[in-house]
Amino acid sequence: MKFLKFALVLVLFPLIAASTDHKFYVSTTNVEYVVESQSVQMISKIFIEDIEDVLQVRYGPHVSLDTNKQTPEHLELLKNYLKEKFSVSVNGAQMDFEFIGHEYEIDIVKCYLEIENIPELHTIEFENKILMDLFDEQKNIIHVKTPNSRRSIVLDVDNPKGLLNFD
Repeated sequence: MKFLKFALVLVLFPLIAASTDHKFYVSTTNVEYVVESQSVQMISKIFIEDIEDVLQVRYGPHVSLDTNKQTPEHLELLKNYLKEKFSVSVNGAQMDFEFIGHEYEIDIVKCYLEIENIPELHTIEFENKILMDLFDEQKNIIHVKTPNSRRSIVLDVDNPKGLLNFD
């Protein structure tokens, strides 16, 4: 009888554990320094549900990133939020990035950003507070690729800034 109870616990425990709702709060930004075009090209991938929640809390419940409901005003709110929460310094100078566009991929919005006129890359510093104003567990992962190296950093609420040196 003891063995039967033990076997039942072994079978049921994984099912119970799998049914608990545990959500990960993470965004990823892939950054590439392209020597030929002297630009830093970035793609930020953010879960639509999470960014929509943040935009609704900040700007009102009417904001939608659903492709059928999104308005130009909602896209402008997304751009403004990114400009406010994501910043990049190259070689010690604060840079403005251009929002090139966005697209949806299942449950993720991919935002395309670019910084032009970067003749060489020695250091790059990021401050990424995207979604941190709503989710304390938020992690923002940044992968940087240059012609000679690949580096990554993980930013969170306690450490929203990170510097990479390529010299």
